[in-house]
Amino acid sequence: MKVILLQDILKVGRKYDAKDVPAGYARNFLIPRGLAEFATENAIKKADSMRLQYETQRKAQEEVLLKDIAKLDGATVSIEGRANEKGNLFAGIHKEEIAARIKEETGLEVNAEHVVSPQPIKEIGEYEVKIKVGDKTISLKLSVEATK
Repeated sequence: MKVILLQDILKVGRKYDAKDVPAGYARNFLIPRGLAEFATENAIKKADSMRLQYETQRKAQEEVLLKDIAKLDGATVSIEGRANEKGNLFAGIHKEEIAARIKEETGLEVNAEHVVSPQPIKEIGEYEVKIKVGDKTISLKLSVEATK
C-alpha cells in the first residue's frame, strides 16, 4: 500500500516521502497515529510542494547553524540526571536531550540528527560530544551530573 509519510519514521522513510508499506502496517499503525496518509493523486502533489518547502527551510536552518556553530567549539554543556550511588544514571541521556540542552544553554537550534553519539550516555562524568553539520564537525564537552 502506498502512503505519504507525515513524519520521519526510522527504517521507513523521511517526512513527505511516498513509500510502499505493508497494508496492515499502514492501516493499523501509521494512519491511525497520524504518521502517514493514503497516497492519492492530490495528496502526492501536495506532499511534493510541502517537501520542497520543508527542504528549503531545513537548508536555511543548516546554513545559519553552520555560521554559528563555531561558537560551540570547545564549549561545555552540563546536563543533570537521576543516578544511584555508583554514578549510574537511571535513564540514559539521548541525542534529543543533548540537542535540547544545547539550545537551552547557547540558544543555537541544533537538531538531534546533528549530534554524533553512538549510544546513550548512562554514567555520570565528562564526555566529548561531536556536532556534525554538513561537512563541518566540532567538539564540545558534555558534563553529566547527578540531580541534587
